[in-house]
Amino acid sequence: MTAHELPLGRHVDYPREYDASLLFPIARALGREHIGVDDAAPPFVGHDRWHAYELSWLDGRGKPRVATATVSVPATSPHLIESKSLKLYLNSFNSSRFDSAQAVLDTIAADLSAAAGAPVAVVFGLPPIDGDGTAESIDGLDVAIDDYGPPNAAHLSADAGEIVEETLNSALLKSNCPVTGQPDWARVVIAYRGPRLDRAGLLRYLVSFRDHAEFHEQCVERIHADLTRIAKPQWLSVEARYTRRGGLDINPWRGSPGLAAPAAGRDERQ
Repeated sequence: MTAHELPLGRHVDYPREYDASLLFPIARALGREHIGVDDAAPPFVGHDRWHAYELSWLDGRGKPRVATATVSVPATSPHLIESKSLKLYLNSFNSSRFDSAQAVLDTIAADLSAAAGAPVAVVFGLPPIDGDGTAESIDGLDVAIDDYGPPNAAHLSADAGEIVEETLNSALLKSNCPVTGQPDWARVVIAYRGPRLDRAGLLRYLVSFRDHAEFHEQCVERIHADLTRIAKPQWLSVEARYTRRGGLDINPWRGSPGLAAPAAGRDERQ
C-alpha cells in the first residue's frame, strides 16, 4: 500500500468518541531500509518526543478539561506513529468521559505503547522554551544553493586532520509529509566530536531536503546515517525540532550509542 492509498491522506470525519483504532503505526524498518540502516541493530539510540497542545476530555460529570502533554516514543520501537493519526486519536478524547486525569494519561500511554510496539511515556505539561544554548547557527553563511532534493550527501565533507567538538544548528530544514504533502519545518541541532564538518556543505545538504517527502523521524535518521558514514565522528547527536501542525509538534533525536539525550526543550517557533 502506498502513502497515497492510505486512509490518512483522505478526508475523514471528526471523531465523536474515543477511538484507539485511529492510530496508524508505520514500520520503522521501511524507512531504514532506504538509508541502509539495519533495523535489527540500528547504529544509534534515540526517541521521538511529541508535544500535544490541544488535549481535552470530559470529566465524570461532563465538564470539559484541557491540558498539554509530552509523549516520548523510543527509537527502538518497531513502529513510529503517523502524525495525522495521532492528532485524530487525541481529538477523539474531546467528547469522551474519564473518571480522572490519570485515567486519560494511562489510556494514552497504553494505546500508544500498543501501536508503537514498545513502552511509551506520557506526562502532562510541556518542556520550557530554552533558546539555542551553545549551538552556533550556520544559516548566515554566504553560499549559493540550487539543490532542493532529493537529499544529497555528496555535499558533506569533513577535514580528517582537524578534530573538533562543536554544536551547530540550522533553522532551514524543510521536508514534506509523504501522506498529505504538507510542508514540515524544523530547526536541526547537530552536536559532534570528530573531523571538522565543512559548514557550507552541511548547509547545502540540509537544504537539499526541501522538496523531499519523508517522515520527520526518517529525516533525522537519514541525517545521522549520512554524517556518520561520511564524517566518521567519534560521537554524534542529531535533534530536529519541528514546528507545530494540528496541535502537535515532534522532536526526533538520534545519537551515538552511550550518549545521553539532550535536555528536553522547545523552540519559539513551536
